[in-house]
Amino acid sequence: MNADLPPGLRGLWSRLDQPEPARKAGLSLSRIVQAAVDAADTEGLDAVSMAKIADRLGYTPMSLYRYVNSKNELLLMMLDAVAAVPADLDEPCADWRTGLERWCEAQWRMLRAHAWIVHLPITGPPITPNQLTWSERALAALRDTGLTEADKAGVVLLIATYIHATARLAAEVGQAAGGESIAAYSTLLGELVDGRRFPALRTAIDAGAYAYPGDTPPAERRLDYRFGLDRILDGVQALIDASTA
Repeated sequence: MNADLPPGLRGLWSRLDQPEPARKAGLSLSRIVQAAVDAADTEGLDAVSMAKIADRLGYTPMSLYRYVNSKNELLLMMLDAVAAVPADLDEPCADWRTGLERWCEAQWRMLRAHAWIVHLPITGPPITPNQLTWSERALAALRDTGLTEADKAGVVLLIATYIHATARLAAEVGQAAGGESIAAYSTLLGELVDGRRFPALRTAIDAGAYAYPGDTPPAERRLDYRFGLDRILDGVQALIDASTA
């Protein structure tokens, strides 16, 4: 084990492939991490501090420092705890595109289930065991494309960045992406936008580009990532075609 790793990361890697220890009644690292995840899921990252999590568990903040060195270390452990890669990503796919689409769908579900992830401070590239497992699965989907390893890594970074940014936008917009809010926004645009000053925008509004189609089910009236992902994957296909021509 690399001694230069922060203590929290050292712990994550040292426990890799080891059975989960039996849960005890007292304070433990797993209880601390789970309490922090529960707090973030229900109240957001503002609810996560050493003092607040200690209070949630009925201990003093100093008790937590026996297991976690800092809040940043706790955040890293929280991320790894919720970022377990679903088993279905190990199942064979017909082609690279289907594999990456399935990978993105799993990422999207995780980011929507734990919306606080998109607000975590980025302190470096992916380095926890589960983060690197996600990277492994995406690279594996590109294995037989003929792309260079550098191009594969670039594709994975591009897609991951896009999914993360879209999930963050969806989390911040929240209910504003609902059907009633979008309808109100479309109506407001229709009243404000003068076709002489904004001819292209006026044309788009009149074509319904800023409103959900009337037959869109309520559950689907939300920000989504699929249109942008399709365009990215079209570009990846063009790169594959060029590299194998």
